[in-house]
Amino acid sequence: MSGLAPEPKSQIRNHISSHGIQPEATATKTKNPPHAAASETTAVSDEYSPGSFPAGDAQKLPQTLRRNRRFLLLLGSFSIVTFGNTFYSIALNLWILQTTGSAKMMACFTVASLLLSFALGSVAGTTADRRNRRSVMLTADLSSSAFVLAAAFILALPQGAPFAAILALHGLITVSGLFQSPAYQASVTTVVGKDKIQQAVGLLNLSENLCRTAGFSAGGIFVAAFGAAGAVLIDGIAFLLSALLVFFTRSLPTLTQSHGDSVPPAPRYVSAEEPPVKHSFLRDLADGVQYAWKHPFSRAVMVLLPLLTLFFMPSMMLTQVMAVTVWRASPFQFGLMEASIPLGYMAGSAIIVVFGPSLRRRGRLAMGSMLALGPLYLTLSRCSSAVAAISVILLIGFVFAFSTMLVQIILRQEVPGELQGRVFGVLGSVMGIAPSVGLTAISILSDRLTPAPVMAGLGILLLVFAVCAAAAFPAVRNYR
Repeated sequence: MSGLAPEPKSQIRNHISSHGIQPEATATKTKNPPHAAASETTAVSDEYSPGSFPAGDAQKLPQTLRRNRRFLLLLGSFSIVTFGNTFYSIALNLWILQTTGSAKMMACFTVASLLLSFALGSVAGTTADRRNRRSVMLTADLSSSAFVLAAAFILALPQGAPFAAILALHGLITVSGLFQSPAYQASVTTVVGKDKIQQAVGLLNLSENLCRTAGFSAGGIFVAAFGAAGAVLIDGIAFLLSALLVFFTRSLPTLTQSHGDSVPPAPRYVSAEEPPVKHSFLRDLADGVQYAWKHPFSRAVMVLLPLLTLFFMPSMMLTQVMAVTVWRASPFQFGLMEASIPLGYMAGSAIIVVFGPSLRRRGRLAMGSMLALGPLYLTLSRCSSAVAAISVILLIGFVFAFSTMLVQIILRQEVPGELQGRVFGVLGSVMGIAPSVGLTAISILSDRLTPAPVMAGLGILLLVFAVCAAAAFPAVRNYR
């Protein structure tokens, strides 16, 4: 999970349409003889499930992820940017505090990121579905690099950096990340294929947590040694390396939409040579939002993930407060607590990756994990020592991996590839606003009450939410 620092949103995913996979920027002409058109016409059958691929194209994908060159390049790109963003986040936060000493000024950056995410998430997702996704990622990475390097230059000025200039650049970096994220998320599905999505998402989550854990540790040391400008420079270089890796993918498989609308039509047979229908940008944007809220599973995810984040982020803040005021944790113990959530999350991700296809009743497993989170937070509120708290926090991270990762995996499998950019864009917009609501409310309560009863209240609310979610979203609960 991402921290509270305001950083670029570069991470940070049952419509059935007639579509095929074609490499981007490649001609659609075929060298097959005329009679091949008939076989192509029957390639899409009634068994062609949402988000899946025609059998012929699926066979072209590498059989294992370690042999999938495109996926490995995208994984490297994602990891490098995640690592670099931790340097940017630490450097920016320290610069704001050292320059202004004002929490309100830090809030300006956070609010700016949240508002931009809310306003432009769906626009960025629609762009990812309408344009060459590789080109979108390249443009976003190169733009982010230019803005970050400009910020590093301004921070290095001997007369001091203007606050307004850094805030403006931070906004531009956030916007670039907003366009990169849905293009990347949607590309992963087409690059690995439906049967490898679970393992791919597990590896991405493992990589994210490893890079964040290592990045925040190394970033603090780097800022202390070279200052904020030097740390931000590392992030600018990371975006350049990311762009280079995306460039070497050469092309990405794309699901092209033919005569598709946001309302799920019945499966039908369509010739591969039938030209796609082009809609206006606003039409595609509206279709994406409509699909996200009308499709049963997508709608459930739009509620579940933001509300889980709304509970999770304040609980992390309360854990830090309790570590100091209640458990009297030593610096070493405090560090272990900070590492316990990502370590638990990585352990859960590893199990999902290893057991991948053998996992059954994934919907019930995800819902059961959500139901377990509330009692775990109640247990944490009753802990009297740092040692006991660390074990509970580790278990929370482990359970949280199953309650979020499995939902994300199923979302990728259910949503057609040509709509995934828009769905992830809408999800990003909703996810951008949820943490701030929870943090604001819990911050006020924790100032008026002791943190333990507030943590217990969060646990009770989370349990009630999980029970209601299990009853209200059968599309998730019954998913196999």
